[in-house]
Amino acid sequence: MRRKTMLIHGGIAGDPYTGAVSVPIYQVSTYKQEEVGKHKGFEYSRTGNPTRAALEKLIADLEGGEAGFAFASGMAAITAVMMLFQNGDHIVLTDDVYGGTYRVMTNVLNRFGLEATFVDTSDVANIEAHIRPNTKAIYVETPTNPLLKITDLQAAAIARARGLLLIVDNTFSTPYFQTPLALGADIVIHSATKYLGGHSDVVAGLAVVRTPELAERLHYVQNSTGGVLGPQDSWLLMRGIKTLGVRMEEHERNARAIAAFLAEHTSVARVYYPGLPNHPNHELAKQQMRGFGGMISFDVGSLERAENVLSRVRYFTLAESLGAVESLISLPGKMTHASIPKERREQLGITDGLIRLSVGLEDVNDLLDDLAQALG
Repeated sequence: MRRKTMLIHGGIAGDPYTGAVSVPIYQVSTYKQEEVGKHKGFEYSRTGNPTRAALEKLIADLEGGEAGFAFASGMAAITAVMMLFQNGDHIVLTDDVYGGTYRVMTNVLNRFGLEATFVDTSDVANIEAHIRPNTKAIYVETPTNPLLKITDLQAAAIARARGLLLIVDNTFSTPYFQTPLALGADIVIHSATKYLGGHSDVVAGLAVVRTPELAERLHYVQNSTGGVLGPQDSWLLMRGIKTLGVRMEEHERNARAIAAFLAEHTSVARVYYPGLPNHPNHELAKQQMRGFGGMISFDVGSLERAENVLSRVRYFTLAESLGAVESLISLPGKMTHASIPKERREQLGITDGLIRLSVGLEDVNDLLDDLAQALG
């Protein structure tokens, strides 16, 4: 199947009992057993649920992995993956990761002895320079949130040579535009709340693994800790995924036009979008991605100017999150990345004047007019 077809026909299709085209919502907690240990594949919905299983098979197909796992949020998925490691293990992570990822690594998982070093993984030499004897994994976001840096997924060769796992947060690109497992990654993570759901109506996380051994280990963690996605949210997510292809193509068309507009505007100091030819990782993005996505960040020079833009826009909704049909606008330094210390944010380039756009599916001319009047 080609990619758009797989979005609709991948995974488990329909219901064999009734012929329903859509996988039903199995709103059930437990399942009848014919005798002890003899059942029809399901025994308790924390361990497995037919609706969730259909979603997990679908995301595994889309990412080209051995198995998929659905969690109650993106952070639940990240936390479960980090539970594959143990006290004293060390992880090398992308420096400008989502603020929640930074927070869980530095303020929660560090309490259990998991060590983390944050480096600019867009320079592969930085990854190699920070690998220690106790390093067990490399964790990258590509593109990053919010500076849209690209990491060369050939870093998988470094991971393989050192016996490390390569974990990739693929939230911004989605499997429609990028499939890290095909480039050598071991685990792919999504905040499925974003583009995969696509309609600001579900909170979910997904993980996909490359090997049966990792599938067994991650399922053990998922079942043991219990942060699973419920059947109604699993159904909503499958419904969203069916239109992922057409949505991502339109997100990108709109984002390209807006990035080009911002790049020429006198009130904008810098634009971060991998689709722009002057982006430092533009050529790499062309090589390993099938599209540049719908996320743009731009710097207007100060918090006062940024807040003025936010107060004047009409079609960009000031809100957390991203990847939905409606356009969203935010200040990463005050919102999504506020959990990162200010000194650290400034070192990374996440200034108080940095604005992040999640470009939606509105008419692009309305969005351009809106930004033009807000920027003045």
